[in-house]
Amino acid sequence: MTVCAIKGIAAHNNYNVTSVFTVKHFCLDLLSNSASESRGSSMDLRRSSFYSTLDLVPQLENYASTLPHQKSRSRPSLEALRKAFDVRFSTSGNHISQQLMRCMLNIWGVILFLRLTWIISQAGILLTCLIILMSVTVTSVTALSISAIATNGRVISGGAYFMISRSLGPEIGGPIGMVFSFANALACALNTVGFAEVVRDLMEFGVVMVDSVNDLRIVGVITVTVLLFISLAGMEWESKAQILFFTVLMVSFSNYFVGTFIPASLEKQAQGIFGYHSEIFMSNLKPDWRGPENNFFQMFAIFFPSAIGILSGANISGDLKDPATAIPKGTLMAIFWTTISYIAISVTAGSCVIRDASGNISDILSGNITDGCVGQGCKLGWNFTECIESNSCIYGLANSSKVLGQVSGLSHLITAGVFAASLSSALGFLVSAPKVFQCLCRDNIYPYIGFFAKGYGKNDEPLRAYILCYIIAVAFILIGELNIIASLISNFFLCSYCLINFSCFHASITNSPGWRPSFHYYSKWTALFGAVISVVLMFLLTWWAALITFSIIFFLFGYVNYNKPKVNWGSSVQAGTYNMALSYSVSLSGVEDHVKNFRPQCLVLTGPPNQRPALVDFVGSFTKHISLMICGDIITVSRSWLVKWMNKRKVRSFYTPFSAHSLRGGARHLLQASGLGKLKPNTLVLGFKTNWRDSSSESIEDYINTIYDTFDSNYCLCILRMMDGLDIFDQFEIDDISDKCDSDQIKTVFQNDQGKKTIDVYWIADDGGLTLLVPYLLTRRKHWRSSKVRVFIVGDEQNMEEGRNEMVALLKRFRLDFNDVIVMTDSEKRPHAKNLSRFVDSVAPFRLHDEQQDGISVEDLRQSAPWKISDKEFEAFKLKSERKVRLNEIIRRNSQHAALVLVSLPVPQSDCPRALYMAWLDTLTCGLHCPAVLIRGNQQNVLTFYCQ
Repeated sequence: MTVCAIKGIAAHNNYNVTSVFTVKHFCLDLLSNSASESRGSSMDLRRSSFYSTLDLVPQLENYASTLPHQKSRSRPSLEALRKAFDVRFSTSGNHISQQLMRCMLNIWGVILFLRLTWIISQAGILLTCLIILMSVTVTSVTALSISAIATNGRVISGGAYFMISRSLGPEIGGPIGMVFSFANALACALNTVGFAEVVRDLMEFGVVMVDSVNDLRIVGVITVTVLLFISLAGMEWESKAQILFFTVLMVSFSNYFVGTFIPASLEKQAQGIFGYHSEIFMSNLKPDWRGPENNFFQMFAIFFPSAIGILSGANISGDLKDPATAIPKGTLMAIFWTTISYIAISVTAGSCVIRDASGNISDILSGNITDGCVGQGCKLGWNFTECIESNSCIYGLANSSKVLGQVSGLSHLITAGVFAASLSSALGFLVSAPKVFQCLCRDNIYPYIGFFAKGYGKNDEPLRAYILCYIIAVAFILIGELNIIASLISNFFLCSYCLINFSCFHASITNSPGWRPSFHYYSKWTALFGAVISVVLMFLLTWWAALITFSIIFFLFGYVNYNKPKVNWGSSVQAGTYNMALSYSVSLSGVEDHVKNFRPQCLVLTGPPNQRPALVDFVGSFTKHISLMICGDIITVSRSWLVKWMNKRKVRSFYTPFSAHSLRGGARHLLQASGLGKLKPNTLVLGFKTNWRDSSSESIEDYINTIYDTFDSNYCLCILRMMDGLDIFDQFEIDDISDKCDSDQIKTVFQNDQGKKTIDVYWIADDGGLTLLVPYLLTRRKHWRSSKVRVFIVGDEQNMEEGRNEMVALLKRFRLDFNDVIVMTDSEKRPHAKNLSRFVDSVAPFRLHDEQQDGISVEDLRQSAPWKISDKEFEAFKLKSERKVRLNEIIRRNSQHAALVLVSLPVPQSDCPRALYMAWLDTLTCGLHCPAVLIRGNQQNVLTFYCQ
């Protein structure tokens, strides 16, 4: 009854159940389909490729394997595809406004309300605007670098530390993670002290708890304790508090700008507030330095902490749904709007308020008598000479920290704004520092800090790190001096900005294929400028603090570099090391030997080295740190002019001759033995053997066995088929390399074809991404830079748009700028009879027909010609053959004018006849008027959308 059911289903699906091979393959396909239906909510998520039900079309989930603390996704291995075993698969909003609001709240801090007007009185309007623009220049360049790093893969919790460490490696990432966490804790203390300063000043009628300084400390400690409880309550409460603070700030700003247009009363004029006057504006344009320590760079050092909030959103990147979109847009928009607000307040305050005023109404001038009058108020009818000369003025830009409240319509709203700005910034930094430190602790770069890595609750809140940050903040709150804390913070954050910009610069110059940020509006030179200017400003602001900061950085760097933690983040340092090693190795191969440079570079035939330790130790004693030593384990048994030929053509390649009796033996040896360290091949590239029908059986079997061995060795494979008459493999036989090979002609044709400006990629099977990476690398070259790349995928008409959108989303995650995605909805159709007949005729000479045996058994023929096709095998693989013919029809229809075509290479199953597989390869690429590449990765990811 089971057999009948199978036969009935198979007949419905056009399977021929008369063959045991067909039943075998049908059952495997049926089990695969059933398993996929039970594991996925939609068959579209596990749609099979042209080649088999196990060989699936590309899926985004298979590239998520680098996300920490999650189980790796998987795809069927090459071995599983060959043996037709089923392998289980794991299937797995945009917060720009949240990022924008968080950055703006952290940029609008206590400096805006409590120190900006004082900076205006010292530096004047022009230099104040210059200070603002200098700060914005540093932060804007850094924001561009952050955007590039943040969009080069998914950013998880850890913010700036995560970005730097994954870009430059643990040696630089670890020190900057420690410093940056500490800087955020200091920033929390800075804003808490600002809040406490306002509260202390509001204590009227002689209400004093202890004294002025201790009152500030008491209020500050109480405030940061309350903020700690809000943070411990979770991100939901923190986000609600930030929304409330943002609303209060908007109302406060509106209140201030409205107040600048309200005519000033006598009380306000006595306080130095006169509304918009050209005389006030002109007199406040230039600086008026007061005190030996006050200068331009001192003012910059005090103001700069007001611009450090650009990293606040990035520091909670793990809580953003789409950090790659939210971080660039939110950060840059926040910088723009806060810059406008800072400049607007600087100009309006400098146009409405004089530097010195007494607050006494009796100081008004009677008549036009100005003899002996000193100060800006003389031309406005006020005589503040007495307080100016005695340095007892308590009002005006230079003396009062409440100028914005005095100018505004309702001073209490400005007070509320000060509370909102200081508390929101303090809360933001109190949340950011533990998040960054938690990520650092989890990487186990430094000892004794793993205790703080533990997270609690659904949001993985770092409660222990919160307590540590709270203790540090309290310690600096006890200092009780806003200007001192501001100067220290400036150095720490400038150091962080320097490393962020250098990370972006270094990743750009290494030319690593993994550096593909989707944010393109950055430059490696602006990043380098940002790094250099940050270092310069550090020493110009506070040179001793800069020296201390760099000393700490170098100490922490030395510790990590000495211990070499076992982490591999694919950093740009690794890419740079690879570039230098590759460049030096290739350069060295072109240098002639000289007796002065002779070194004993030893290939030691040790067999397994652990069996001959004395031999290993002896040779190692005179080669260690001096020259090369290779331990050789022999298991089985020159044309120097080619090197000159490659050097003349500027080909960056090694030439490794090896004598072998067959292509298979030579390829096997070179795959196993060639290369040095990481400079070891992982991809075998072959030319297509177009004369395979005319070759001997041994030649065909040797060629296909080489392909089979490549898959068995877990190497990637690439087969290049040129246009008719220019076949690479046929002209480069292993026993016939001579001058008759016109390689210049081949190179010219291949490069000129790109003038058609189209590269078509048929990504039929999910091989790990090599099929996409190769055309991307091609388009980085000069000859292919202007080419358009189109990606063709398998789909059905009902879900065509959904499949296309999923592929577009996947390509965007990879940061691959392909021009179009096309869904092939007619892949299930039967091929045209003419094309199918041509395929049958092409394999006819390699068929073993049962009716023509004449007393000779099929088993005997199979032993004499194992690469040929029996009738049972032909019927068993009939459906697969038809799909190859159909795919060729689609390719020829869509890619008539392409410059290059790349097609996913089918994986040969272990029971597939050699000749049939060769016919498949021939069918897939026949009839094209351009070079074609059959390519297959080894099922391991070569593309990822995660940072790590």
